[in-house]
Amino acid sequence: MEKEIIVDINPYQTRVILTEDGAASEVLIERRGRERLVGNIYKGKVQNVLPGMQAAFVDIGLDRNAFLYAGDIQIDKSDFVFNGENSEMRLAQPNIKDMVRTGQDILVQVVKEPVGTKGARVTTHITLPGRTLVLMPTVDYIGVSRRIEDEGERVRLKAELAALKADGIGMIVRTAAAGKTAAEFKADLDFLMRLWDRIQQKSKLLTAPRLIHGEEPLVFRTIRDMFTPEVSRLVINDKEFFEKVQLVAGILSPCLRDRVVLCEEVPDMFDQLGLESAIDKALSHKVWMKNGGYIIIDQTEALTTIDVNTGKYVGSNDNLQETITQTNCEAAREIARQLRLRDISGIIIIDFIDMDEIADKERVLETLRDELKKDRTKSNVLGITQLGLVEMTRKKTRQCISNTLQMPCPYCGGTGKILSRESVMLKVRRLLRCYFSQEDYENYLVRLQPDVANAIINILNETPDMLIANEGKTIWIEAVSDMHMQDYEVKPITSEPELQRVREIAKMYC
Repeated sequence: MEKEIIVDINPYQTRVILTEDGAASEVLIERRGRERLVGNIYKGKVQNVLPGMQAAFVDIGLDRNAFLYAGDIQIDKSDFVFNGENSEMRLAQPNIKDMVRTGQDILVQVVKEPVGTKGARVTTHITLPGRTLVLMPTVDYIGVSRRIEDEGERVRLKAELAALKADGIGMIVRTAAAGKTAAEFKADLDFLMRLWDRIQQKSKLLTAPRLIHGEEPLVFRTIRDMFTPEVSRLVINDKEFFEKVQLVAGILSPCLRDRVVLCEEVPDMFDQLGLESAIDKALSHKVWMKNGGYIIIDQTEALTTIDVNTGKYVGSNDNLQETITQTNCEAAREIARQLRLRDISGIIIIDFIDMDEIADKERVLETLRDELKKDRTKSNVLGITQLGLVEMTRKKTRQCISNTLQMPCPYCGGTGKILSRESVMLKVRRLLRCYFSQEDYENYLVRLQPDVANAIINILNETPDMLIANEGKTIWIEAVSDMHMQDYEVKPITSEPELQRVREIAKMYC
């Protein structure tokens, strides 16, 4: 598989697209003034302690206080014993009020971006990512990325870190560390330890709330986390950043320096490479697959639902179950790609086309799991429920691409639907009936959006008594271009000059 990274930088935003065999698989966007918060370390001040929720709210200098759950607080649990027992002692779950107090200064790191009305989620378990490993200065632990599957390599890597590790600190080997030497680990560890020392010194000098350490900008996070030897080239359109990227790449992995390509003469690089449409497709409700089937993606605050349909695909043979299974397998591959592309996370429910055979269900699940292995974000496929729905989760750390690029519709309030023309007409009919029973005017003006007005006029041409219940009443319909489709206005015409004006702008129905 050929991988490329395309970086588009302008004064207002930075966009990064990872392509695999020419197709966009990941899109990352960072707007100026709305940079990513995950990974930032703050010196915060505890504002409220809520024992009933086992949580505290911490002021870290943002618009909303951050949420700190009791399980995300690093403590010495040996201080908390269970009924004073020492033999096979069980650790009592400490109460939040025993861990923090109102007004206390505390060093925290953002693990989840603010979403909607919710503030950022923070932890005291600090992690500092490097190229080959992640330093965890507050825990004593050594781990190896699950993506390194070779058991011999896992044992070697763990032994290498054990020889370097100091007491009281922890480390996790990253996927990019496979095949690396002890010297490379030591260089990475020394850099991260110096960084941690600076963070501690800074936290002692500054008062809360204050940002102590900011995560790297998107361009440099991309170099650190995504620019691996598997990437054939990195294309960037800014000369200043091109030189910085070359320098950083040369330090991290000298073989990657020559793979950085400057492309500043192209006015719009994403358009030139056909990637602008990939971003637009990442926002669409319906996604067509190569075989003619399609999937429907609906995102809500609680979860994301994905529905699979055969669409235009009729199968390559006369076996219905095989046609369904092939469609579901193709959908599983596309769903895994869309989750990465859109950065959808949280609870995800997939409604595949119903399959009768257990073997076919397992084949689809295995396809989905295999495709998700390409994803850098941790996911977990739980299986198929009794209703035939696939349940899965994907780690949530930041807002998905639709939240970055879109806003809720001001007309429908985010529901995606508005009143139909018929519904608007029936509301107008009800309001006219109220006027007829309370007022004694002969002429009434109905103002509507043009499409709705034309639809109602067509209905009235076939059924004239749809709006008029009383004889002797006249309805005038005016099309108003700046009205919303589900808005309407009904009012009686109370004077001859007003009626004369209405005759010039509206259509009459007796």
